[in-house]
Amino acid sequence: MSRWDGKTKGSLLGYKIFLFLINALGLNAAYGLLRMVSYYYYLFAAKPKEALLDFYSKALHVSGKPALVLVRQNFFILGQTLLDRAAFLLGKDKNFTHTFENEQYLLDIRDKGRGGILLSAHLGNWETAGNLLKGRVTPTINIVMLDAEVESIKKFMDLSTGGSRFKIIPIKNDLSHVISIRNALLNNEFVAIHADRYLEGAKYIELDFLGKKAKFPFGPFVIASKFDAPVTFVFAAKDGKFSYHLSATTPIESKMKPEEIAKLYVAELERKVRQYPEQWFNYFNFFQE
Repeated sequence: MSRWDGKTKGSLLGYKIFLFLINALGLNAAYGLLRMVSYYYYLFAAKPKEALLDFYSKALHVSGKPALVLVRQNFFILGQTLLDRAAFLLGKDKNFTHTFENEQYLLDIRDKGRGGILLSAHLGNWETAGNLLKGRVTPTINIVMLDAEVESIKKFMDLSTGGSRFKIIPIKNDLSHVISIRNALLNNEFVAIHADRYLEGAKYIELDFLGKKAKFPFGPFVIASKFDAPVTFVFAAKDGKFSYHLSATTPIESKMKPEEIAKLYVAELERKVRQYPEQWFNYFNFFQE
């Protein structure tokens, strides 16, 4: 697993079983089955496990039994965040709580009327945490993403839960997503982009990350630098069984070069990885040499 391929893993049968449990018996029952399923992956998913152990060793200098404990936690919490997302879509969200560090920054961006660009990463689950806001910050959040989920799973999730509560801006080869981003910002909407994964062949920027050289996609930082909209780095980590901690950084208001924004982003990402190492959900060789 040298690089990320843009596809969501998981079987259609698995999604059906977990959605049935959430609907019929509640999220606690689904978590119970998940504990067994995630342990199975911990035992037999060799490539993701190897990638995480490599990351923990090189980035955080954690190895041996402590690293294995992190891997097991990682697989279980990833499953929880996916079930939490489904629970929100099914309307089973009454038990969830959250804290939002610097929520006022997003309110200030909204009040400026120019939209806002939210740069995040595959750490925690911003989509679920965004559902907790229920339109308090902005009526519409657009998520820029590769539309590469397995079609049968995506169709089943859409039919079973009504689909995402966010607007999706799919990345296209013809760059039409750039126009969609522009239109969203003109409508004073937020545009969320994950800026930690790049596909092979795409333009990247290489930066120091946790003491090692790592490649990050260049596109999100170009977008953040070109549009006349404030930019902030947002993260949402699970900090309890049914709770999330959301955060936003001081908005970037002035024009900056893509490289400058990227360095600020990586510095904040480093802080979050150290705070929530068990929620680093990148299962490939991040420090590819």
